[in-house]
Amino acid sequence: MRDLAAQALLPVNATLGVVLLALLLAAATVAAVFRLSPDGMYGRAREILVAGVRAAVQLGVVSLVIGWVIHHVVALFAFLLLMFAVAARTAGRRITANGTWWWAALPIAGPVVPVVTGLVLAGLLPVRGIAMIPVTGILIGGALTATVLGGRRALDELHSRKGEFEAGLALGLLDRDARLEVIRPAASDALLPGLDQTRTVGLVTLPGAFVGMLLGGASPVLAGAVQLFVLIALMAVQAIAVATTVELVARGHLNRTEIISE
Repeated sequence: MRDLAAQALLPVNATLGVVLLALLLAAATVAAVFRLSPDGMYGRAREILVAGVRAAVQLGVVSLVIGWVIHHVVALFAFLLLMFAVAARTAGRRITANGTWWWAALPIAGPVVPVVTGLVLAGLLPVRGIAMIPVTGILIGGALTATVLGGRRALDELHSRKGEFEAGLALGLLDRDARLEVIRPAASDALLPGLDQTRTVGLVTLPGAFVGMLLGGASPVLAGAVQLFVLIALMAVQAIAVATTVELVARGHLNRTEIISE
């Protein structure tokens, strides 16, 4: 039944491979032609190609091992830890190139661990790979996105509005408070993607959890309830992630060395 549903959605054959390659090349070409990179060159085009190839390899490997992981508790938690470690490093390196990048682990673990733990203790999330991996992965991914957007916006704003930060210090504000006045409004924009997704669900998009459950044979009501849970949990996780990231930047723990006053 699952195979028939999957085939009805997207057949896995040579045509799919050709289409995926064409779409990847189209994305990279547009980025290169219009120089959609911070330096105005071709960096983003290369990143798009590398990201596409990595995604194919990683999903291929995961597809091979996931069937074994979901049946072994130790392997399950090792896999979840790997997901978290990759997310933390990815977020940290997107935000800053210096040694403070590892602080990005905090806004990811901070909201995800208690939310997942609470769901398990409440009996809503069974400790089985088939449930833990997708739910935890969605929450980690949401925290990753919010942390990157919040951290980059905060540090960019602090750099471009350095004079306002110094003016706050001149008025007697503490370093933390002066930074907060500058970075908080901009960093809060990191919540907009999650808010827009939640506000338009069912009207503009039908997210993956909803469609996946329908294809798996679940009723529309059950699929809708699960999707609602995912969206609400994501908003909670992302709000905490952004708040934590803003606090880390305000306290100077997460920084770009050249814009931190001594």
